[in-house]
Amino acid sequence: MVILLVHYRKLFETLLKYSGIIAAIVAWAVIFICISLNPWFVFTEHAFSDLGASNANMPLIYNYGLILTGLIMLLYSAYQIEKARNNLEAVGGGFTFISGLFLMLIGLFPSGTRPHTFVSTWFFLQADMAILAWGLGLLKRRERGYGYIFVVMGIVSPLIGFLIDWPSAATVEAFGIVVIDIWVLLMLKILK
Repeated sequence: MVILLVHYRKLFETLLKYSGIIAAIVAWAVIFICISLNPWFVFTEHAFSDLGASNANMPLIYNYGLILTGLIMLLYSAYQIEKARNNLEAVGGGFTFISGLFLMLIGLFPSGTRPHTFVSTWFFLQADMAILAWGLGLLKRRERGYGYIFVVMGIVSPLIGFLIDWPSAATVEAFGIVVIDIWVLLMLKILK
């Protein structure tokens, strides 16, 4: 019985460790599935959230997919907080938790609803704050390489998002998602 419990604990820890990667895979899978179901969607003209609007084909796939991805991010944030070595890193895990909640809210308040723009903007801002907080936490423990990379990512990526004249909301959203995905991949080196 004890061996079985140890095995499942290790399996659960592995799942938590890779939950950020799993969230990224689920998010992109949902986006690509929904684009294939909506041939009218043009990357340079629309927002990804249009795939969850009431006039989209099967919008619940997109909206429930975001809720699922947000739930997986909550697991990832718990792993970050568990592995944090100082308060700044724990705060970064907290921001990851909040960004996961906002991602779930995007699914609950799809395109065309009043709070949609607020919750979608705050998802990205909370993720940027998570990246920045982790960078500062790493600098505090004198891990300068990833610390500086994350601080630059956390400051520069939102500036790029706001300052560039993107052709569509989907293009800036894709940029933001890729930044988060790169951070999650790099975090595999940190969260051991």
